[in-house]
Amino acid sequence: MVADTKKENLNINKVVCEKEENITIEGDMIVPDSKPDILSAINTSGNICIYKKELIDEKLKIDGCINAYIMYITDNNEDNVRGINVSLDFSKVLDAPNCKNNMILDMWTEIKNIECSVINGRKISVKAEVNVKYKVYTNENIELINDVGEDNDIQVLKNTICVNSLVGYGNTKAYVKDTIMIDNTDNLAEILKANINLVDRDVKISYNKVLVKSEAEIKILYLTEEGKIVSCTNKIPIVGFIDIQDVAEDNACDINFEIRNMILKPNNTEEHSIYIELEVEVSCMAYEKKELNLLEDLYSPTEELNCIKKGIKVISNKQKRIEKCHINELVNIPETEENSIIDVDCKPIITKTNKLNSGLNYEGDIKIEFVLMGNESEIKIVQRTIPFEFAAEDIGNTEILELETNIEVNNCDLVIKTGGDVSVNIDLVFNIDMYKKENISVIENIEVMDNKDLEDYSLVIYIVKPGDSLWKIAKKLRSTVNDIVKANAIEDENTIKIGEKLYVPRYVKYA
Repeated sequence: MVADTKKENLNINKVVCEKEENITIEGDMIVPDSKPDILSAINTSGNICIYKKELIDEKLKIDGCINAYIMYITDNNEDNVRGINVSLDFSKVLDAPNCKNNMILDMWTEIKNIECSVINGRKISVKAEVNVKYKVYTNENIELINDVGEDNDIQVLKNTICVNSLVGYGNTKAYVKDTIMIDNTDNLAEILKANINLVDRDVKISYNKVLVKSEAEIKILYLTEEGKIVSCTNKIPIVGFIDIQDVAEDNACDINFEIRNMILKPNNTEEHSIYIELEVEVSCMAYEKKELNLLEDLYSPTEELNCIKKGIKVISNKQKRIEKCHINELVNIPETEENSIIDVDCKPIITKTNKLNSGLNYEGDIKIEFVLMGNESEIKIVQRTIPFEFAAEDIGNTEILELETNIEVNNCDLVIKTGGDVSVNIDLVFNIDMYKKENISVIENIEVMDNKDLEDYSLVIYIVKPGDSLWKIAKKLRSTVNDIVKANAIEDENTIKIGEKLYVPRYVKYA
């Protein structure tokens, strides 16, 4: 006979696969006839776009491209520095064990390194190393027993825990079209370098919708028709709405932004502007805090029970923190005595994360690339590395938490001093996602079996042993905690002493 029970639902996101891989993307290109021959490459930068990603039979297929910009020195006397834009299309297949096409995929890509080598004056080879992180989830709705009916002769031991239950998942595409204005005195000839970063991410929730916001920070180095090299920076807002039924303001949201496509090109010379178009895919997973009334244990003093249990993995204590760090460092660049800095790129890398009792300590490096130009438009690239250490305090017990940290450069200012010294001021933003993984056991079904032969006794004297509790004693002797408490006038049922004598009455069911 199936026991009368009460149940509740728990919606979990089960991680089926979590991997990180490095892939290589490379290709050759012929220099257009409109461009002079290449003597040597000065600088190569790029942005990655993901057109499509899909799970197929335990494989992850990625289609995309890298938009690369190569700044080079020509082999003639007329032009010193020129630029080429290269588009490297790619298709990669990665292993995704146990994954199926109907599962939820989250993916992050980052160009770790990109370089250009000259094959001959009219042909170049571009090679990029890309880091790919991906998680695959399956959504599972679990029905678990949290209580038994009053008519059942069953004793239950309950425990209340707080977990993060999945409310829902959704995605959307945001489209951006804008014009970046440059100085009216500049007649733009071509783009030498372009970096696009998605920063300042934010979420607002209302009326079953998640408003996702970010800014595309666009930094461009361009060449004018007069041979001058100029840097400009602009931020363009990105906004999208994601429909998630029953999402609430206090829900925690994991969001991911991914550039699917981009167009960047100069407008007509007289417009003094650059046209940009971006397609960005945004995904969101929303979680609510949910109290679960778990049945840790149960028994019947008069019946045999058969319980069907299931172990599940859940997450709890999900939280987000934003921490800011200011770094001021003096670096020496002797070349600044005779050259001016026209562009600077900062790339922070976390090399080590130490978990403290109630906080985190980050160690890392900031790789800085300076672009300098001399009096005769001669370009030099100088690189420096600044180590950093930052402590995020008052977070909680980080020893039990899983961590995912994304670091952004919010600002980078330079102050040129004498003797080749440069004061570098950098503002870093640490976006910290934290959660706890737990394994819990839930009861899915209870069957009441035939009556078992019961020992015929009215009272047992029991001596408390190490590891005993009133629950364990009552279950072993087929009594109840309440009956033992009453028989021994126990004030605190959680406190019993080893060697103590207890009177354990036989359970009697009253009609």
